[in-house]
Amino acid sequence: MNVVTKPSEITFQMLREIMRFCYTNDQGEHLLEKHTFLSTNGRGGYCSVSGSGSVTRCDQGILVSAVRAPDLRVVLAHRLRETLTVQGNTHFLSAQRFAGETPDEIGAYHTFEFDRIATWRGEADGVSVTRQCAMEYGENSTAVCYEVENLTEAPAVLTVQPMLKFGIKEEARQQRCDFTYDNGRVEANGLTMYVHTNGSLEKTEPRWETLSYPEDAKDGRADSGLAWGCFRITLTVPARETASLWIVFSQEARYTPAEDILEGQRRRLSQLAEHCGLRDPLARQLAMAADAYIAHRDSTGGKTILAGYPLFSDWGRDTMIALRGCCLAAGRYEDAKSILRTFLAYEKDGLMPNLFPEGGEAPLYNTVDAALLFIDGIWQYYSRTQDLAFVKEAFPVMAHIIASYEAGTKHGIGMDSDGLIFAGEGLDQVTWMDVRVNDILPTPRHGKPVEVNAYWYNALCIMAALSEKLGTPNPHYAALAAKVKESFVKAFYLPERGYLKDVISGTKADEQIRCNQIWAVSMAFSMLSPEQARSVVDTVQKHLYTPCGLRSLSPEDPEYHPHYGGPQLQRDLAYHQGTTWVFPAGGYYLAYLKTHGSSKEAAQEVRRQLAYLPEMLKEGCAGQLPEIYDGDHPSEGKGCFAQAWSVGEILMVLEALETIQGQ
Repeated sequence: MNVVTKPSEITFQMLREIMRFCYTNDQGEHLLEKHTFLSTNGRGGYCSVSGSGSVTRCDQGILVSAVRAPDLRVVLAHRLRETLTVQGNTHFLSAQRFAGETPDEIGAYHTFEFDRIATWRGEADGVSVTRQCAMEYGENSTAVCYEVENLTEAPAVLTVQPMLKFGIKEEARQQRCDFTYDNGRVEANGLTMYVHTNGSLEKTEPRWETLSYPEDAKDGRADSGLAWGCFRITLTVPARETASLWIVFSQEARYTPAEDILEGQRRRLSQLAEHCGLRDPLARQLAMAADAYIAHRDSTGGKTILAGYPLFSDWGRDTMIALRGCCLAAGRYEDAKSILRTFLAYEKDGLMPNLFPEGGEAPLYNTVDAALLFIDGIWQYYSRTQDLAFVKEAFPVMAHIIASYEAGTKHGIGMDSDGLIFAGEGLDQVTWMDVRVNDILPTPRHGKPVEVNAYWYNALCIMAALSEKLGTPNPHYAALAAKVKESFVKAFYLPERGYLKDVISGTKADEQIRCNQIWAVSMAFSMLSPEQARSVVDTVQKHLYTPCGLRSLSPEDPEYHPHYGGPQLQRDLAYHQGTTWVFPAGGYYLAYLKTHGSSKEAAQEVRRQLAYLPEMLKEGCAGQLPEIYDGDHPSEGKGCFAQAWSVGEILMVLEALETIQGQ
């Protein structure tokens, strides 16, 4: 990565320059294919293809529709096969790789940029083409607009053939399907898509192609899949004239004009950037990025947070972590309230759902931390809004969570005699760092996880404070918190090493240096002394810090895996064994500020450490932050190319910096 300026020096205009990419380098490598963008509709639907116009994975598409919001999503329009014919010469505009012996299409787009909407520019034989694309908020519709400037003495013809998939987003199509086409209406597999355009729309003979998915191949998924085309749209531009073509792909027969869709996204995202109240352009960019994850859920009728694109749905733990930044730091208090209220309705046995119901199925409650993070979410919401009425509404559920953890509940979750929380049994995966591959638990954390007990202490202190504010003080919470504090320091802190055990389980995993300990410092209430907290931060910085996030395991550990990739078993064995995660960096930076007195000097140092942030916003999905990087030499985002808790946690840090520095 090449850092050209400090985040504090970034202006909006410079940020737009950062989001501009050129097509090839001196070796002719297609650099635009390394980038993507994300436009969403607030229902889980999205539009995302590469900067070259190609798809590099099976779950990308021009129109990925949420047929049941937010997580039953299908790829309808997969990619656009675009050609420009000038004086008998035909050029591809968009690029695409194919499987087998089919030659790749080398496109003429030479520039891609993302500033709330995606824009491509290309040129061939004296004709220039600009393409813009965005999804319509609230609808399963995507608009694509072209402007063609013909400087030649002959007509130029732009032809667009949408290549379709009509299948579940995460499944590469391996067999041909039956379909029907009639005057802009396509039906296949029980799905319908309408095409609206000002161009000439005509039916064609079916064209099937086998697309290559190089990004899926890296992770051991299907490396190719089928797409088909059955119609095309053309625009003829006379010599020395400029003309426009627009197309709207939708699941609805009615449609919004394409230009209105583009302008609606520009205006809406600009308003969100303004609404967040932050002046730092990087923070405002993340406030816009956060919008991608906040979506309507049909089954609950409320808001939810999608964990990441394009791989994940909405999970309880991820929602509670991401809510603090994506909603609260972004100033979206009503959205936060809607999400918290949904969780209030689904609390059971003191637990919060980790997976919400679909099609009448019961929620899954296999998480120990979501309920405790829910209590923190109420505190964070109250701290910003002073909405005591909502606290009063939520308090009985919060009290039931505490009582259930004390008495013991499902998944081996309960309080030991020392006041600390234990969790997990059998093949349960109840913390964020648990992975299960068949009967293998690569990072078993049954016992007393460090972050869970940090959340537990934090929750008890919150309950003590809020019971006072509600006029119903309960001394039990403060007394239990004092007991937990004493037990925690005695059980977890290693004074001779200056860091916290990761888990208390009686295994070798106990004293591994992992990033989970940082939340014992960064939470609103910490049980550590200033000296202990500073030592933890120093240890994390020494062993786990990278400019892109925190490693999940120290490189000095014999179980450390420096690289993430390959088949699922190989990926899962590395997932929490050294892989760099972006979101724990939020806890690290907040802990650093806290242990350095939230001084202006500390804020300046954090700004310095965040120097890679502009490059991270550019590297993969323009304007977004990915899920993970490799542990060694982190430079290329992996996993989800856009991750909610990555965006939310870094946005919280930028909010804290602005508060300290008064920018």
